[in-house]
Amino acid sequence: MSKIKSLADLLRIRDEQQTGLQTREKVEVAEELVQVKVAMATCGIASGARETMEFMAEALEKRGVDAAVTKVGCMGYCYAEPTIEVRLPGREPLVFGGVNREKADEIIEKYIKGGELVDGIIPVNYQTVD
Repeated sequence: MSKIKSLADLLRIRDEQQTGLQTREKVEVAEELVQVKVAMATCGIASGARETMEFMAEALEKRGVDAAVTKVGCMGYCYAEPTIEVRLPGREPLVFGGVNREKADEIIEKYIKGGELVDGIIPVNYQTVD
């Protein structure tokens, strides 16, 4: 953690912590929300996952979509980074690869808001452990 040298530093840290708390509160009721999980392992971050996550969170909020956007570790699809998993309420999750800003915008408009499948889906080859 960096040293706090000014009031601006303290306020920035406070805002970051409040954002994290709001995200955790949303995750508690996530079954009712659109869930977007962004792979933020080293390969994902190097491929632009941080920018993808920021764009998804901002764009979903601006468009009035009630969603929980969270970061997760490696999804095992390093060749397709940045990757995201999207789960619509009552549906199985889909994993999308190569998600830059343009692809994220398409996913929001066509899949999340319209229910229409878009290119970039990675076939699921794993089982979720409850």
